[in-house]
Amino acid sequence: ITHFKGSNSVPVVEQERFAGKIMITPNGETVIDYGQNLAGYVEFTVDAKEGQTLIMTHGESLDENGNFTIENFQDRKRHKEGEIKQRVELICRNGRNHYKSKFTIWGFRYAKIETDIDLATATFTSIAVYSNMEQTGSFQCSNEDVNQLVCNSIWSMKSNFCDMPTDCPTRERAAWTGDMGIFIETGLFFADCYPVVRKWLSECRLNQYDDGKLAIIAPPNNPMSQYAGMLASSVGWGDASIIVPYTLYKRFNDVRILEENYEMMQGWYGFLENRAKQINEQNTIEKENPYAMYTIDSGVDFGEWCEPGVSAMAAMSKPQYKVATAYFARSGRMLAEIAEVLGRSEDAAHYRDTAENAAKAFHFVATDNGKIHSDRQAEYVRAIAFDLLSEEEIKAAAAELNGKIIENDYHLNTGFLSTPSLCSVLAEYGYQETAYRLLLQDTMPGWLYEVKKGATSIWETWDGINEKGEVSASLNHYSYGAVCGWLFAGVCGIQVENDRIKIAPQPHQLLGYAKAVYQSSMGEIVSAWKYEQDQFFYEITVPANAKAEVCLPDGRHEFVTTGVHHF
Repeated sequence: ITHFKGSNSVPVVEQERFAGKIMITPNGETVIDYGQNLAGYVEFTVDAKEGQTLIMTHGESLDENGNFTIENFQDRKRHKEGEIKQRVELICRNGRNHYKSKFTIWGFRYAKIETDIDLATATFTSIAVYSNMEQTGSFQCSNEDVNQLVCNSIWSMKSNFCDMPTDCPTRERAAWTGDMGIFIETGLFFADCYPVVRKWLSECRLNQYDDGKLAIIAPPNNPMSQYAGMLASSVGWGDASIIVPYTLYKRFNDVRILEENYEMMQGWYGFLENRAKQINEQNTIEKENPYAMYTIDSGVDFGEWCEPGVSAMAAMSKPQYKVATAYFARSGRMLAEIAEVLGRSEDAAHYRDTAENAAKAFHFVATDNGKIHSDRQAEYVRAIAFDLLSEEEIKAAAAELNGKIIENDYHLNTGFLSTPSLCSVLAEYGYQETAYRLLLQDTMPGWLYEVKKGATSIWETWDGINEKGEVSASLNHYSYGAVCGWLFAGVCGIQVENDRIKIAPQPHQLLGYAKAVYQSSMGEIVSAWKYEQDQFFYEITVPANAKAEVCLPDGRHEFVTTGVHHF
């Protein structure tokens, strides 16, 4: 699997290796701990007698009693025939037996051993396997838990980039469009994933429906159920067809990625336009809505998805018109800009006009004359991040969002789509302290809760291991690691767009120092700051043959050229 001839992506190769340590669990089982949750396979050596067997079952965690478990990634409803197994069964020959897996990967940190072989001389190694992407970014700060959060996010990315971006390496291994849509900004800071994502976009094109819908999983990893076409209508997921190429273009200034995917983008947005024209007679607000033809209030959407305290399935059961109309506006603006870049002025004018009418529709159906009334933080984040309010309304919404987070004791209650933008929205509008307190929150729901629980990767849910130690859902999903994009682009302020570099750090005394290094397409960019007494000190490195716009919190604004600069 180390050679992909004819592929337009990078090869999948063996990467880091971790020696396993044997332990005996409270129920008397022999378990190996490799120390890192990863996607890959194993290599081991044992001395045995002819016919002796060794069975290894792999899992991500120990349960609340300290015993081995695989219950967290079982789907009993779908897999009625039995458990999802990640297992090796070796029948030994006499003497030294060496085994190494081939043509498979699992998601695991632990392995339960069932054998009567003496393991005194045995050695066990786990091997990470993923696409051979160069690591492009690193982040360090004065808080070791935040550093571990970044490390965990990188490991979840590695674990889910085996030739395509999947959600987890255990239960599903599914290339969900929505996950890539929210993570792409962060992923590009971590590694040069451009070849992998570009190849995946071709899968999205291949699996697009005739009416423009995007497959929610591309490529499909199982026979499409009767619900697949209906769920493929979901905004946020289908919008990845526009968001991902747009982000790649912005970061690398490569028009080819727009040209390759323009027809797919048009198909998806045309589908949204048709959805907007379908009037939902049961929605009373439609009867007085002057922008009804630009409001999406019918069909099925995942919505914000997995908001703390909200049933995800209950949210899906009713029209998510605020979320859908917001994405209709945002994606239209992106597509208008893309069309302009490609020299398609007539298309650009159409998409621009449609997007602005969708923005007005959102304003009408989601606000009370520009004021949001909600106990859900996502309602504020989405409106601000998508620029769907006036400047004064955005300032008021940001202040209200800040207050709601403080009322919630600096805990978030955003869902899947809005969580990545939460800290950046707060910091951009002057609420850096709240953003930092959210980042540093170590009780659930909060990013550092799982770090305190010993996580070595990012969990699918905030309570993957609850306070009782009970394990649920996948423990290796990269999605919530998207907050790390703010560490690079916000905390350290590294922003790269179309061969332009801007460095606008957002420091706060809650961290003593922070440093981000990014190997951009133009060269290495470094932004570091430290706090001493009542002052911040900045060090900025600009790559050769480049210049950067530097914006400091005290109002200083200047352009600097190649080299190291101190402020």
